[in-house]
Amino acid sequence: MAVAEKKNVKGINNDGQTWPQVLAILIVCLVPFTCDLFFSWSSPFLLKIINDKSIYDISEEEGSYFTVIPPISMILTSIFFSNLNDKLGRKPTILINSVPHIIAWILTATATNVWMFYASRLVAGIADGLMFASVPMYIGEITTPKVRGVWGNALNFAIYLGQFAITAIGSYCDVKQTSYICICFPVIHISLFYFMPESPYFYIMKGRFEEARESLRWLRKKHDVEEDFILLKADVERQMSESGTWKDLLTINSNRKALFAGVFLRISQQLGGISVFVVYTQYIFQKSGGNLSPQVSSMIFVGTLCILNLVGGYTLDLFGRRLSYIVSLATCGIVLLIESVYFYIDQFETQIDIKFLNWIPITGMMIFVLFYSFGLGVVPTLMLGELFSASVKAKGLSVLTALFGILVCTITKLFHVLTTNFGLYSPFLLFSVNCLVSTILAIYLIPETKGKTLEQIQQSLKGSKKTNENNGVKTNPSP
Repeated sequence: MAVAEKKNVKGINNDGQTWPQVLAILIVCLVPFTCDLFFSWSSPFLLKIINDKSIYDISEEEGSYFTVIPPISMILTSIFFSNLNDKLGRKPTILINSVPHIIAWILTATATNVWMFYASRLVAGIADGLMFASVPMYIGEITTPKVRGVWGNALNFAIYLGQFAITAIGSYCDVKQTSYICICFPVIHISLFYFMPESPYFYIMKGRFEEARESLRWLRKKHDVEEDFILLKADVERQMSESGTWKDLLTINSNRKALFAGVFLRISQQLGGISVFVVYTQYIFQKSGGNLSPQVSSMIFVGTLCILNLVGGYTLDLFGRRLSYIVSLATCGIVLLIESVYFYIDQFETQIDIKFLNWIPITGMMIFVLFYSFGLGVVPTLMLGELFSASVKAKGLSVLTALFGILVCTITKLFHVLTTNFGLYSPFLLFSVNCLVSTILAIYLIPETKGKTLEQIQQSLKGSKKTNENNGVKTNPSP
């Protein structure tokens, strides 16, 4: 009989509850929410700052680096964060995250020249590196497979909610007003997350077993967690018994599979164009024309992305990670190809009258968002906390965080270069080709993690038959 079906000797119901795990996830997600307030900040403010010569006197070329600096900062600093989670703990590392956020908002509010904006973007990038190194790990370790399958996507939802919030706020407020509003969120995060528990994984890694039991009691809301603790302790100790050097990321087969899967997921996602569409939303809709204003179009785009991403988390447990990702890639590739053809005809085949098709940019992007939200937008971030063994998790996440920064930096700048030199159709063509090629590669590179504990995922990467236990008589209730 599973642990969740037992009662303790005192007659107290020991089924446990999931709401504490959900509460911890929602509070920790204030960090990615704030990160993406910064990430998407350039979408509503780039045009405003460039056009406001009386206060800022910043050129379009100078402004284009607003999108590049945070990922560069994330790349340069993420490697230093790889050991923080294992030395300080997941919780302290996440709490530290709000410090650079507060500093960055103060710099943005008081900025009068391009260098102060650059400084704020640099500090915001540090927070991005901290977030990706700690939050996915924390969510993966405090949740059971059932909770992680539904609520693990909260991180993605927080990201897109942040993008929508900054788009909406930025449409009605200036730079200074927006900064004063947004500085409240990291302050709220510090105030609430201080009361959340540390990951039981971390306590077990450090031999602090009674604290691990207390963490499990809080997260599961159960009186008797001994069997949960014993199973989790065995899983963590087995994973920690493996060598965990940087070299082992490539030399141990299961680690190598996890790393390659993570690298592929990040590359295929970012080359799908989402970072560009988010930071250049209003710019794209202004250049493409249409019946709606760039501000309204961008709010519709990001709002739809936010809502659909919330729904997308539920579909993963129905169809699985791999199938959802493959279908998402294929459909997004086709939509982006249609967009590319439209922009090419609009710019270079002016003898063809396509005014009656000016609904295509916004409609195409809405269709893109629909299918993106059920795969591309969900799977890569969710699997960050699932793929790696405890022995190399911090190192693996730091590599993927640095890669994410490189991709965002490169692709957002590449969009500016391609659009300036070849036209708006060219980046859409590049993104389309990536999605279509990645559709085939996904079949071979992405492991299925649906319904599995973190230990079962590791056994799956090793090729062990133990991974089928979750479909049999007994399911390990540990994270």
